[in-house]
Amino acid sequence: MGMKEKWLERAERIRLSDYVYDLPDERVAKYPLAERDQSKLLVYNQRQISHLQFTSLPGQLPAETLLVFNDTKVIPARAYFRKPTGATIELLLLHPEFPSRIINEAMLVKGGCVWACMIGNKKRWKAQDTLETQVLIDGERIRLVADYADYENNLVRLQWDSEHVFLDIVRALGEIPLPPYLHRKSEASDTLAYQTVYARQDGAVAAPTAGLHFTEPVLKALEQNTIHKTHLTLHVGAGTFQPIKVDTVTEHRMHSEQVVFTRQTIQDLLDHTGCIVPVGTTSMRSLESLYWFGVKLFRKETTVFMIEKLYPYALLEEELPSAEQALEAILSWMQAQGVEEIVGETEIFIFPGYRFQLCKGLVTNFHQPGSTLLLLIAALIGESWRDLYAEALEHGYRFLSYGDSSLLWAKEA
Repeated sequence: MGMKEKWLERAERIRLSDYVYDLPDERVAKYPLAERDQSKLLVYNQRQISHLQFTSLPGQLPAETLLVFNDTKVIPARAYFRKPTGATIELLLLHPEFPSRIINEAMLVKGGCVWACMIGNKKRWKAQDTLETQVLIDGERIRLVADYADYENNLVRLQWDSEHVFLDIVRALGEIPLPPYLHRKSEASDTLAYQTVYARQDGAVAAPTAGLHFTEPVLKALEQNTIHKTHLTLHVGAGTFQPIKVDTVTEHRMHSEQVVFTRQTIQDLLDHTGCIVPVGTTSMRSLESLYWFGVKLFRKETTVFMIEKLYPYALLEEELPSAEQALEAILSWMQAQGVEEIVGETEIFIFPGYRFQLCKGLVTNFHQPGSTLLLLIAALIGESWRDLYAEALEHGYRFLSYGDSSLLWAKEA
């Protein structure tokens, strides 16, 4: 049996039941703190745990660390239409299909577009029915019509009779889609609270919540401590909340998410002299996916930026280029193409056995039992995740999206 087959056998032995813990509902933070940076910060380094406040983060990072932030911005992606019969149809925008699948472009479309949606109360919205509503933008009343572009696949065509771009329509029509485990409707305060202070690129259905703790004073303190920062964009999809429903975790169907990197960000990664620490699991998944795209270019496999869920496990370590070689391969390709940014898709699945190629640590919140994100944490720090989560529960940490924070350093190889 070859090494690859042995790896697959080991991976198939990973059981979801080994990655669950008891999370009482009262420990889930239903609302954020009044002051973002007053959250607790648990620091984990080689089995040592410290309990601090988030404002201590700059002093916990070595000088010259490169922090990588996800600058995606949550859009009010949940919209409601009322039928003449009185039935309410709920649309949750997932990702654009036409005229562009690139989210940043899809936000600027005029007149009409097609999006894949989750549809609430679909049984009351027949294939041939048209839904209608009105939105008010700057005093102008705009008619918005929705019908099916593809009934079976939940593709919804939206059309409006004005020069406003789709982002304007969504902002006027929709509401912020909070995570389902908060068990509450979004409120006016969530419009700001469920958004990082550095959010720039509209298109996410969920916030990169590890970033919610950052404030301007914390960002300034990072700068004063010679901590560098750079940005990428991963538009977080609703799939991030998708539970694993199979005990053999390798059989879980991973959601695909869109990532965007500028040439400057890749150059920043290549030029850094300290360690790379992503803010949030979305940033970590993006960075590791970027490396594997570099591998594909380096090995001349393809120029398509699509990282399949188990691709990282298919190659032996001696077959892999260094992080530097992978990033240089990407920059060379971008230069040859004359492009300043790359847009890709990733469904990378990081679970125990994964070897991190770019990331040395992680700033993150506390995650749901039995989730893909908890598996990622276990891949980073090993079996100690159990002790860490038990201690966080014991010390009154608040969990999930609006909860407290942690700084985790990778286990020694």
